[in-house]
Amino acid sequence: MTLPILRMKGLVRHMEAEGVIACPAEAVWGLSCDPFSEPAVAAVLAMKQRSVDKGLIVVAGDIAMLAPLLDGMEEKHRAEMTLSWPGANTWLVPNRGIFPDWVTGDSQDVAVRVTCAPALKALSLALGRPLVSTSANPAGAQPARHAFQVVRYFGAGLPRAWGLVDATAKPSTIRRLGTGEVLRA
Repeated sequence: MTLPILRMKGLVRHMEAEGVIACPAEAVWGLSCDPFSEPAVAAVLAMKQRSVDKGLIVVAGDIAMLAPLLDGMEEKHRAEMTLSWPGANTWLVPNRGIFPDWVTGDSQDVAVRVTCAPALKALSLALGRPLVSTSANPAGAQPARHAFQVVRYFGAGLPRAWGLVDATAKPSTIRRLGTGEVLRA
């Protein structure tokens, strides 16, 4: 068994045990955990010094993981989203009770995307479900673009996936489904 596979299994076990990991996303390093684990999400929010009211982004390794959100959606909206994935396109969609309040915050919507970041995609697929992915930085600090910045913010003890972020990429665009309103360009 190769080292990356062993490392992946260790990261997945850590998340299954309600742990938080750092992982390179499309443009910055992120903090990831199981969105259905309230203690893990609470740990992410504490690390970021962020209120639960704001909600978090959920990323999936493939579109099938988001099927419960997409089922029954108007075909034109579903097509608009799916044509933008995988990639750095996050959509606010009606949650329909799929994700818990500690993920959605004060909103009835949930922010979702199908990631194209190799490590994040691999972790989601290995875990078999979507993950929380939020920038790896305390509130008010610059998002980490390098692993050393993650260590500076959160210490060397935080488990980290392998990989790099695209230094030329921008954080995902966030749009509201239905209206197309851009909340983050």
